[in-house]
Amino acid sequence: MSTALVDRLFALLGDLGRIPYGSAALSELEHAIQSATLARDAGAGSDMITAALLHDVGHLVVKSAAGDAAIGIDNRHEEIGAAFLSGSFPPTVTEPIRLHVPAKRYLAAVDEVYRAALSPAARRSLARQGGAFDAGQLQAFEALPYAQEAVQLRRWDDLAMVQDLVPAQLHEFRSAAEESLRPEVRAMSAPLATASG
Repeated sequence: MSTALVDRLFALLGDLGRIPYGSAALSELEHAIQSATLARDAGAGSDMITAALLHDVGHLVVKSAAGDAAIGIDNRHEEIGAAFLSGSFPPTVTEPIRLHVPAKRYLAAVDEVYRAALSPAARRSLARQGGAFDAGQLQAFEALPYAQEAVQLRRWDDLAMVQDLVPAQLHEFRSAAEESLRPEVRAMSAPLATASG
């Protein structure tokens, strides 16, 4: 089954995804594919693979994202991306996306090795995003549905930064994206049955 929605999303990734991924030496598209490949290789289900693929779609919806970061503005791409996708995908996809920036703040608070390994650019973005969580914020985050999924997505996100590595092609993730659509969206996209006889 092919859907117009998935076609549009993949066109967005394919076209706008060729822009640089922040200050890293890879594109938004390469980062998305690397993230989704890590999820797939870890044995994740379709929803988490799709979340990994689309976690930064908010950067692509708001094309000024690179300029915002350069002048120290957090454009809340995680919220924009989750809202953009929420009519078509369930919370099992959109909530890890919405929470993947708070998950960075969580990991920076609970994992000293994680915090020490952050690149200078990641440290700057962490500061823009509010810094490591305090004790109250940690507790509130841990109580959220999909918090652990967001932490896993964050770890894949952070690993998906390898220059000149194209481990897969975008089309390899189409079936996961289609399977992850809300049932009512899938039903609208299904071919109409034809009467026989």
